[in-house]
Amino acid sequence: MTIGVIGAGAWGTALAQVLASDGTPVLLWAREAELVEEINTARTNSLFLPSARLADNVTATNQIGDIADLQTVLAVVPAQHLARVLSDLPDRKRDLLLCSKGIEAGTGMLTGEIAAKAAPSAEIAVLSGPTFAHEVAAGLPTAVTLACAGGQAQWDRLAPVISRPTLRPYYSDDLIGAEIGGAVKNVLAIACGVVDGLELGQNARAALIARGYAEMLRFGLARGGRADTLAGLCGLGDLVLTCSSTSSRNFSLGKALGMGLSSAEALAGKNSVAEGAHTAPVLADIATREGVDMPIVQTVAALLSGEISAREAVARLLARPLRAEAGRPQ
Repeated sequence: MTIGVIGAGAWGTALAQVLASDGTPVLLWAREAELVEEINTARTNSLFLPSARLADNVTATNQIGDIADLQTVLAVVPAQHLARVLSDLPDRKRDLLLCSKGIEAGTGMLTGEIAAKAAPSAEIAVLSGPTFAHEVAAGLPTAVTLACAGGQAQWDRLAPVISRPTLRPYYSDDLIGAEIGGAVKNVLAIACGVVDGLELGQNARAALIARGYAEMLRFGLARGGRADTLAGLCGLGDLVLTCSSTSSRNFSLGKALGMGLSSAEALAGKNSVAEGAHTAPVLADIATREGVDMPIVQTVAALLSGEISAREAVARLLARPLRAEAGRPQ
């Protein structure tokens, strides 16, 4: 059974590669005709994942209609483009796995809400967790959360299709928690990158991860997610990974900001999207509107807008009133 992957960025290409590792045919949609040609002839994706040589059973297309009849489709396009891309895919009953992390600017919708509106006949699942694309493509061991709106029945159908010796999914039915973990951690990774760029040390980064997780938990619970989901792979696990390495696009963006670049300068000329830059302002607005205390997220949004400098951002957080340590609301 052919699996469809919509989006040939680094993560989409890595997923196509690992899913093809057992001989399964994978059809990979890319917007760029020249990238389709490169994948099909040279077996490489020099634009987004140059380290990987793709399996022969990965086939690329720039005609999204070619994926129309596939029963299992992974959507791996940035949250800001998901609605438009899915609207070009004929709606039908299928398993639609959402693999991007973010919140749509303007609407404040999570990817599951976007997909439910754009593809109402699909049964939606979310694939999320600590995943650097180049490691997944190289066949290094990776574990992820597979959150299924269709519950156990959908898990029983999807888990055998998605799991591979080096890709291990864990079941959840908490789509909101899985999505919020992935969206919030991108913003917190920017903050950790700032700490690294300013050379503030490991103590500061560890404190920021812990307090950032408390913000993730507060927001997730306020929106109907579960604490156990956010403590798992798609929440805390993903947070630890992306807050610790320049392999994270969001961490790299934050590091550039900490070294004195403006957000426009730090984002210029990048092929891949640092989704946290789009998520931060909308997440900050939602948190303010819903009364969820998220000072790190608010500070990152102010830094990205140019309202404050990186050093002013740190000073703002350190000047907050002293209080008891608390994660979730009591």
